[in-house]
Amino acid sequence: MEGNLTKGPILKTLTKLAIPIMASSFLGTLYNITDMAWIGQLGSKAVAGVGVGGMYIWLSQGLASMSRMGGQVQVAQYIGRGDWEEAHGYAQAAVQLSLLTGLAFSAMCVIFLHPLVGFFKLTDPEALDAAFSYTRVACGLLVFSFLTLTLTGLYTAQGDSKTPFVANLIGLAINMILDPVLILGLGPFPKLGAVGAAIATVTAQFIVMGIMVLGVVFRKNENVLKGIHLYAKIPSKYLKGICKIGIPTALQGMAYCAISMVLTRMVSAYGAAAVAVQRVGGQIESVSWNTADGFAAALNAFIGQNYGAGKMDRVKKGYRASLWTVGVWGLLITLAFVLLPGPIAKIFFYEPEAISIAVGYLIIIGFCEGFMCEELMTVGALSGLGRTRLCSIISISFTSARIPLAVLLGGRMGLTGIWWAFSSTSIVKGIIFVLTFFYITRETENSAVR
Repeated sequence: MEGNLTKGPILKTLTKLAIPIMASSFLGTLYNITDMAWIGQLGSKAVAGVGVGGMYIWLSQGLASMSRMGGQVQVAQYIGRGDWEEAHGYAQAAVQLSLLTGLAFSAMCVIFLHPLVGFFKLTDPEALDAAFSYTRVACGLLVFSFLTLTLTGLYTAQGDSKTPFVANLIGLAINMILDPVLILGLGPFPKLGAVGAAIATVTAQFIVMGIMVLGVVFRKNENVLKGIHLYAKIPSKYLKGICKIGIPTALQGMAYCAISMVLTRMVSAYGAAAVAVQRVGGQIESVSWNTADGFAAALNAFIGQNYGAGKMDRVKKGYRASLWTVGVWGLLITLAFVLLPGPIAKIFFYEPEAISIAVGYLIIIGFCEGFMCEELMTVGALSGLGRTRLCSIISISFTSARIPLAVLLGGRMGLTGIWWAFSSTSIVKGIIFVLTFFYITRETENSAVR
């Protein structure tokens, strides 16, 4: 099979798979940064409102990861074992589950729109209006995002990262064209503000999904997605297999977002500018975590196939190569955030207060970037071994510590203390995850010898 990751030079094989995924992650970063840059011209109140809707989109990604991660890991491991029929069964079940959960989450956002937005206690009318209008459209059509994420994972499990990259590249180009046209109202188009940003994003997601579907239909090469039936009953064996791997990942992602929502509510006490900085700061920070997450997806498929084939030596060598690569990238981001916070902040903000808050955020968060990259990459590696429950326990435990830490430090240092709660816990998680991977692989090898 063309996407066989169990043979060939390890670094070359891993890099060939990782580069398009990392490039796709960069495109995802550009999606978000493009939106924020154009919305930023409407003022920090509009950014704060869109940031509220963005929190629920983030929450949805945790739920979407259930079918994506469960399907990707199972498909990769069965391909490694040479069982194409089982791989196809898991791929079909993953797509079906993604469709169902996407529709359910979208319906929930539309039905409970007012209490969901009201949770953040925004008091400014302009920020509230932006939050309602953006959330209604962007979250009401999230099913396209769910399917796109799952299809990307299933392509990756087969060693094909180029097709998702091409699809995302086209989607980005469309999003970049539509953003200024719909947000600011260029030419004959009316100024739609936050709604325009939502329409541009949803349109791009639909097109990305469509391109990947067409890739399955019209390309002649072997693909586990060929011949799937969306309306068939999901066999309990496949559903259980996906949920066993996917539910811990989903809980981890959703808990992380829920904790961030609580912290955002704490940040909102410092005003709309502080909320806007947290939202935009997260998008700027995604330059590092999206890249690490992209490399983690490649490593996940690589480890899944090799673990399925019983090649633990390749698993360990692939992880070490990734550890150095991602670590160097995180260090570069740290240097950029700590040494150049002012120029970066001024790209997205125009009010002096927001710029000042953003500079403080970038410097403090900058110290944890390398550790955060190692954390995300290692989560992908451990998930490839099927250890998603362990990842969930570690991540939720230490991320939850941010709330009491933010209360403690925030009471003494104000907003700066909340930023340090974010940064310090990321540093600790990065160290623990790396040590855990080496312990798990050593134990796995010892068990195999016995």
